Amino acid sequence: MNDGWSVGGVSQENEVRRGGKGERIAEWADGRLGLYSSIRARGRRAFPDHWSFMLGEVCLYSFIIIIVTGVYLTLYFHPSMNEVEYNGSYVPLQGQTVSEAFNSTLHISFDVRGGLLIRQAHHWAALVFVAALLVHMMRVFFTGAFRKPRELNWLFGFLLLVLGMFAGLTGYDLPDDLLSGTGLAVVNGTILSIPIVGTYLSMFLFGGEFPGDDLVARFNTIHVLIIPALMVGLLVAHLFLALRHRHTQYPGPGRTNENVVGLPLKVYAVKSAGFFFLVAGGIFVLGAVAQINPVWMYGPYRADQVSAGSQPDWYMGVADGLLRVMPGWEVDFWGHTLALDNLIPLTVGVGLFLVMGAYPFIEAWVTDDDREQHILDRPRNRPVRTALGVAWLSFYLVALIGAANDIIATHFDVSVESVSWAVRIGLFVAPLAAFAVTKRVALGLQRRDRDKVLHGRETGIIKRLPNGEFMEMHEPLSREQLHVLTQHEQYTPITSGPSGGADGSHTGSGLAPRLRARLSQDFYGEDTQIAKPTAAEYKEITSRH
Repeated sequence: MNDGWSVGGVSQENEVRRGGKGERIAEWADGRLGLYSSIRARGRRAFPDHWSFMLGEVCLYSFIIIIVTGVYLTLYFHPSMNEVEYNGSYVPLQGQTVSEAFNSTLHISFDVRGGLLIRQAHHWAALVFVAALLVHMMRVFFTGAFRKPRELNWLFGFLLLVLGMFAGLTGYDLPDDLLSGTGLAVVNGTILSIPIVGTYLSMFLFGGEFPGDDLVARFNTIHVLIIPALMVGLLVAHLFLALRHRHTQYPGPGRTNENVVGLPLKVYAVKSAGFFFLVAGGIFVLGAVAQINPVWMYGPYRADQVSAGSQPDWYMGVADGLLRVMPGWEVDFWGHTLALDNLIPLTVGVGLFLVMGAYPFIEAWVTDDDREQHILDRPRNRPVRTALGVAWLSFYLVALIGAANDIIATHFDVSVESVSWAVRIGLFVAPLAAFAVTKRVALGLQRRDRDKVLHGRETGIIKRLPNGEFMEMHEPLSREQLHVLTQHEQYTPITSGPSGGADGSHTGSGLAPRLRARLSQDFYGEDTQIAKPTAAEYKEITSRH
């Protein structure tokens, strides 16, 4: 009896110790995969609580809305250019010959319950996604969050932006309406302007001479399968690296490259969940009250017709604007005609984005800084970088204005040529002016920070001294404010000449080293940053008061 009871007791005790069947499976999996330990370690991380970090969440949540609404639309959309007679609910087009793609789009809009809401929410979510992603990347750019070890994350974000733009372009063209067909004609002309391979690319993309018979089917495959799969892969890689690296944070007391000050995971998760519902609600409100892309007003695509006042979505406006304001230049080269009016805008637009993607590596080369950086910069402390970013945005915005040259001309009763010439001049003048003004403003803000550190904050209180002199009283800054204004590091520009020590302060005498030294001087020379006050200067000034 006792022996049997002891054996049974041991078995029961082991069973209690090991837990239920589910826990044993979890322990078995964790012992071989280490998932639980990894998740538990990541769960102890802190997440900085700053509003600008929500921009990345807007990108993620709007992408989720795109996927969910896109799946719904796929169930009803027919990606075919076969012609059918429209007999749906929209009376003005009844009896018209349209493609199956256009017919199914009208069916979704007027006959499927909630179809128009889902379709418009899908379109608005795409616009919000690209906008939030561009603003998010600008935040990363201006604060230097792309520095080591996050160069790959910058590239992933850059590729997501490019893929998002092409996803919007291919989705915009699926309804086979007159507006999208007009845009596709422009795309085809741009592709044909590419020397040697342009004709082959056009034939491959459209399945024959434009517009072909397989255009919608091919664009549907690209829009529904290829681009989303690539974007999901990039998002997963982006999030993995974001978790792998320590989170960036804005400068402040107690914040260093070795720690992160912020909210625990559970609190952050609850706030993020609430923010997801806010983003989703905002997108669906836009889809319910703001009409977008009413294809029934444009009608089906006809190769002999052009939609008046056609405008692409805003993110493709830079390409359309460059095309519109480019003079109609053509040259003959070895028996071939080069359509410079398409080729030059294409080259400039591609170069504009390639410079954006390569910038982290350019700055790392100029600064010769190979350290990990987890504290963000204040844009004013990097005047040249900030000025370059504003110049890039100014070029983008001027080109976007060029995409609406006909609308501007008709609304303000001016000639299209006048608007086009204003945009042409602005494409050269605006970036230079924006660079100069932004740089001077950043340097002025640095001078103000220096004065605040040395003399304190102005209180607005005027005091009369015994000798009759009037003096404004200043209040010393707190230690927290002093830290924020003085924590940044100021780089010393690299000089050309014989190779120096490990600090990288000297380069060789070749062409590349001289270029590197010149760029380093332009980025961090005497006229590009205001020397921050030293501890000795601060003590000397404060001792006088």
